[in-house]
Amino acid sequence: MPIKALRTTSTARNGVGAFILQCKRLDFHYCDTWGSSKGMNTFLKSPLIALFAGAHPQIQIHISPRPNAHPIIRGTYINGREKVICVRNLEKEQILKKAELLRDANGEKLRRVKGGRVVGSLNEGVRGVWDPFHGGNKEIVGDRIVS
Repeated sequence: MPIKALRTTSTARNGVGAFILQCKRLDFHYCDTWGSSKGMNTFLKSPLIALFAGAHPQIQIHISPRPNAHPIIRGTYINGREKVICVRNLEKEQILKKAELLRDANGEKLRRVKGGRVVGSLNEGVRGVWDPFHGGNKEIVGDRIVS
């Protein structure tokens, strides 16, 4: 009797097999009359927005007027959160950098990393944990330390 191998398929896990961009929508809001929207208006009329949208077809791009207000870019993420960046008085290249910043963000709140340069690891260090009693015995004679 021949032995048959089982056919199995891998189960999909979010982000394991393929990279899933967390940003799902970018809203560009501008004002036609305010001077602070000059950079946003030139950005929207330039080919930069078309290149950005063509490079990222998975992100919805919405452009809408926002009268009598500073220009903003609002990013909406798959976890339901939103991040907003005000881009008043910025040039079109700087606005593109802010759009890329929102594209690369994950939508989570910014959290402070406690402990400075502390590195967490599951493996214990080869040298062990240092304490002041390591090494040979030291004697203090006068103002000198003698081994």
